[in-house]
Amino acid sequence: MGTLFIADLHLDDSRPQITALFERYLAGDEVRRADALYILGDLVEAWIGDDDDAELPQRIAAATRAVREAGVPVYFMVGNRDFLLGKDYARRAGFELLDDGSVHDLYGRPTLLMHGDVLCTDDTAYQAVRKQVRMPEWKAQILAMPLEARRAFAAKSRAESRAHTGSTMEAIMDVNADAVAEAMRRAGTTRLIHGHTHRPAIHRFELDGAPAERIVLGDWYDQGSVLHVDADCVELRGLPLG
Repeated sequence: MGTLFIADLHLDDSRPQITALFERYLAGDEVRRADALYILGDLVEAWIGDDDDAELPQRIAAATRAVREAGVPVYFMVGNRDFLLGKDYARRAGFELLDDGSVHDLYGRPTLLMHGDVLCTDDTAYQAVRKQVRMPEWKAQILAMPLEARRAFAAKSRAESRAHTGSTMEAIMDVNADAVAEAMRRAGTTRLIHGHTHRPAIHRFELDGAPAERIVLGDWYDQGSVLHVDADCVELRGLPLG
């Protein structure tokens, strides 16, 4: 049935219809018959730690664990919204954690998998923040805070992110072509799949004289978005709410 990729769902209590769509999709035949399901980051709007006792993380874990128990591997790569997700939750959710920049063989074709934010090198302000929050000391300090303090911190961080997005040119927040080419060269691949930019498309180009493609996954704000890959084709499509 092929391999499925999703990213940038940004699941949040403020958009229950998207959470319901996610649960329905994971319970459906397409996912349960797939060779594998990959989630390439930003599954939630904000992740405050594996010890979060809210309902939403429990619903997500139940949905993804059921997929894994049906015999379908579920691979998860953290994004910029859920980089605090750790091994404890991954076990509960049935995730196999992936490093950003992993290469997987998809039906005979090595494919580079990324969340995509590290490719947005023109956004220097974002990259500086990203470097800071990925430091083990910073993460340990945040996770040591009480849950309510972490919820307040997450809300503040989301507001700052929206302000940055609203005041930054779209071109700056997109991937840098040189960064894309360099990542693919280092990985030794001619195919890259990533999310983060919320600009779903299949870009075909030449990389050092060879045909190459960069596939960008869509977000789940107004509908779902899924990439289907098999030995014969690549299909990027939306999932309606209804």
